[in-house]
Amino acid sequence: MLTEQHREQYASSGVTCIRGAVDARWIPILQQGLSSQRENPTERSRWWSREDDGTSCFYDSQAWQQIDEYSDFVHNSGMGETAGRLMGSQTATFFFDAVFVRSAGTQFRTPFHQDEPYWSVQGFDTCSAWMPLDPVSKASSLEFVAGSHKWNHRYAQTNFGALTADDRDQVNFDDGWTPFPDIEGERERYEILSWQMEPGDVAIFNARTIHGGSGNLAPDKALAVFNTQWLGDDARVCFRPEGMDPDHSQVMTDAGLKPGDRVESDLYPVVWRKRYQPDR
Repeated sequence: MLTEQHREQYASSGVTCIRGAVDARWIPILQQGLSSQRENPTERSRWWSREDDGTSCFYDSQAWQQIDEYSDFVHNSGMGETAGRLMGSQTATFFFDAVFVRSAGTQFRTPFHQDEPYWSVQGFDTCSAWMPLDPVSKASSLEFVAGSHKWNHRYAQTNFGALTADDRDQVNFDDGWTPFPDIEGERERYEILSWQMEPGDVAIFNARTIHGGSGNLAPDKALAVFNTQWLGDDARVCFRPEGMDPDHSQVMTDAGLKPGDRVESDLYPVVWRKRYQPDR
């Protein structure tokens, strides 16, 4: 499903939407995994939003080693190869999984942010694959600021701890960081991309691409999203003084990884390697 147009859009805009990137058979498999996860969430789960009207936004992550359906997808769906080829990398290392479950009618929108500044790694060759398990309209889909992955600013990101009131989410960017642009308040200044999507479609974006939204659901529409995060050739372990979310520093240290190392271990498997093709 990956075309030269996808590669060009990913390189220039920092995001591309691949229709039918995932075979339809994976959707019920992931839905079963999500059902198991909802029944037995990890200690990393939290509610980003719980409103008086009953609407909510649930988040959980790093469950692939406990949920067979997720592990099967990571290793056998081909998503690693797609991510690796889009990044132009020789390898694709699986970083972590995350799920977002919004109940029908939820209006909570994720604030605009970048992913990589929160992570326990650093590198341009990093990406996220955003895959809805339900049909989603363009108005309710994730939004991306085209080209923002190349802006080369150290933006002060949103402190999600202020949303969740959870100490585990506290990430505090000091005055040395550039103030984050007001994307929502000045939308006309930016090229903002989003797509109506069906299960099996995947939006893959550079982890430095500014993105947010995925709210404003209709009263009869819920939305579950399964995310996978991938690392390419230049990604290295980085423990950030401002904090990390999710914070992998302890499990990385326990695995013998230290700042500057390539991110490879049983917890971060190399799922795909580009085959060498000799000149003819």
